Amino acid sequence: MRLRTLPVGVSGVLAGCGLAVWQGRFSFVPALLCLFFALSAQIAANFGNEYYDFKNGIDRKGRAGFRRGVTEGDISPRAMKRAMFVSLGVSAVIGCALLYYGGSWLLPAGCAILFFAVAYSAGPYPLSHHGLGDVAVVVFFGLVPVTFTAYLQTGGWYELPVSLALSVAIGLLAANVLVVNNYRDMEDDMAAGKRTTVVIFGRKTMGRAYLLSGIAAMVIMTPLWLRLPMWTWFVPLLYMACHISTWSRLVHAQGSAFNALLGRSAFNLLLFTLLLLGVLVVCRA
Repeated sequence: MRLRTLPVGVSGVLAGCGLAVWQGRFSFVPALLCLFFALSAQIAANFGNEYYDFKNGIDRKGRAGFRRGVTEGDISPRAMKRAMFVSLGVSAVIGCALLYYGGSWLLPAGCAILFFAVAYSAGPYPLSHHGLGDVAVVVFFGLVPVTFTAYLQTGGWYELPVSLALSVAIGLLAANVLVVNNYRDMEDDMAAGKRTTVVIFGRKTMGRAYLLSGIAAMVIMTPLWLRLPMWTWFVPLLYMACHISTWSRLVHAQGSAFNALLGRSAFNLLLFTLLLLGVLVVCRA
């Protein structure tokens, strides 16, 4: 399930809830359903990544990253594939419940989300193998959860410029978690023919991209910061302090040290969204 990275899926939903609170339209049940949908879809994608990377010969035993159950023989490929489809089924059921709040047009959107959860690692053109994993993360961990979570609670696309700015920002911060993952696995991915952005552009360039993505995310959110009292600006400042600290360790890390930085990047994102949610609650009150 890769518990260390699940905060990435939670963060987009929390950011969407923050927008709903700010607009005075928070609704608990659809918010909870969005959270369960996001987590089950992310877990399905993680199970699919374990299964298909094993099947395609991407993973190897004794890798620097977290222990892969299928590759190491802890879990059978059949069991992992079954777990992936069960998780997708759970997501589909939750998604159908959300139709009550958003209407039938959500059905193709939900199908697309679940399709890409698998297509990230599977199919004739896996996104993660062709430098498109980062784009997929920005879309499905930023744009989709933030805007849809807000919409399903508010019933409309209120404050759309602010919503889009926040969703892109969350997507960029989520993509940084993937950068750390691919930073760690560069040699293994190169040997297996997996062309991640780190393989394509190199560690030095993607290290800079990691730093700039965090800065860009805070700048992109300017439409929101300008709508809030100045005291709330401690949130982006605190995030930047955590972000720069993590980046300085990233560019000097080796081997399994990347695992801690992966979790730390996910935690930085979760901390940011929790603080932002708290700020929006206070400002609304």
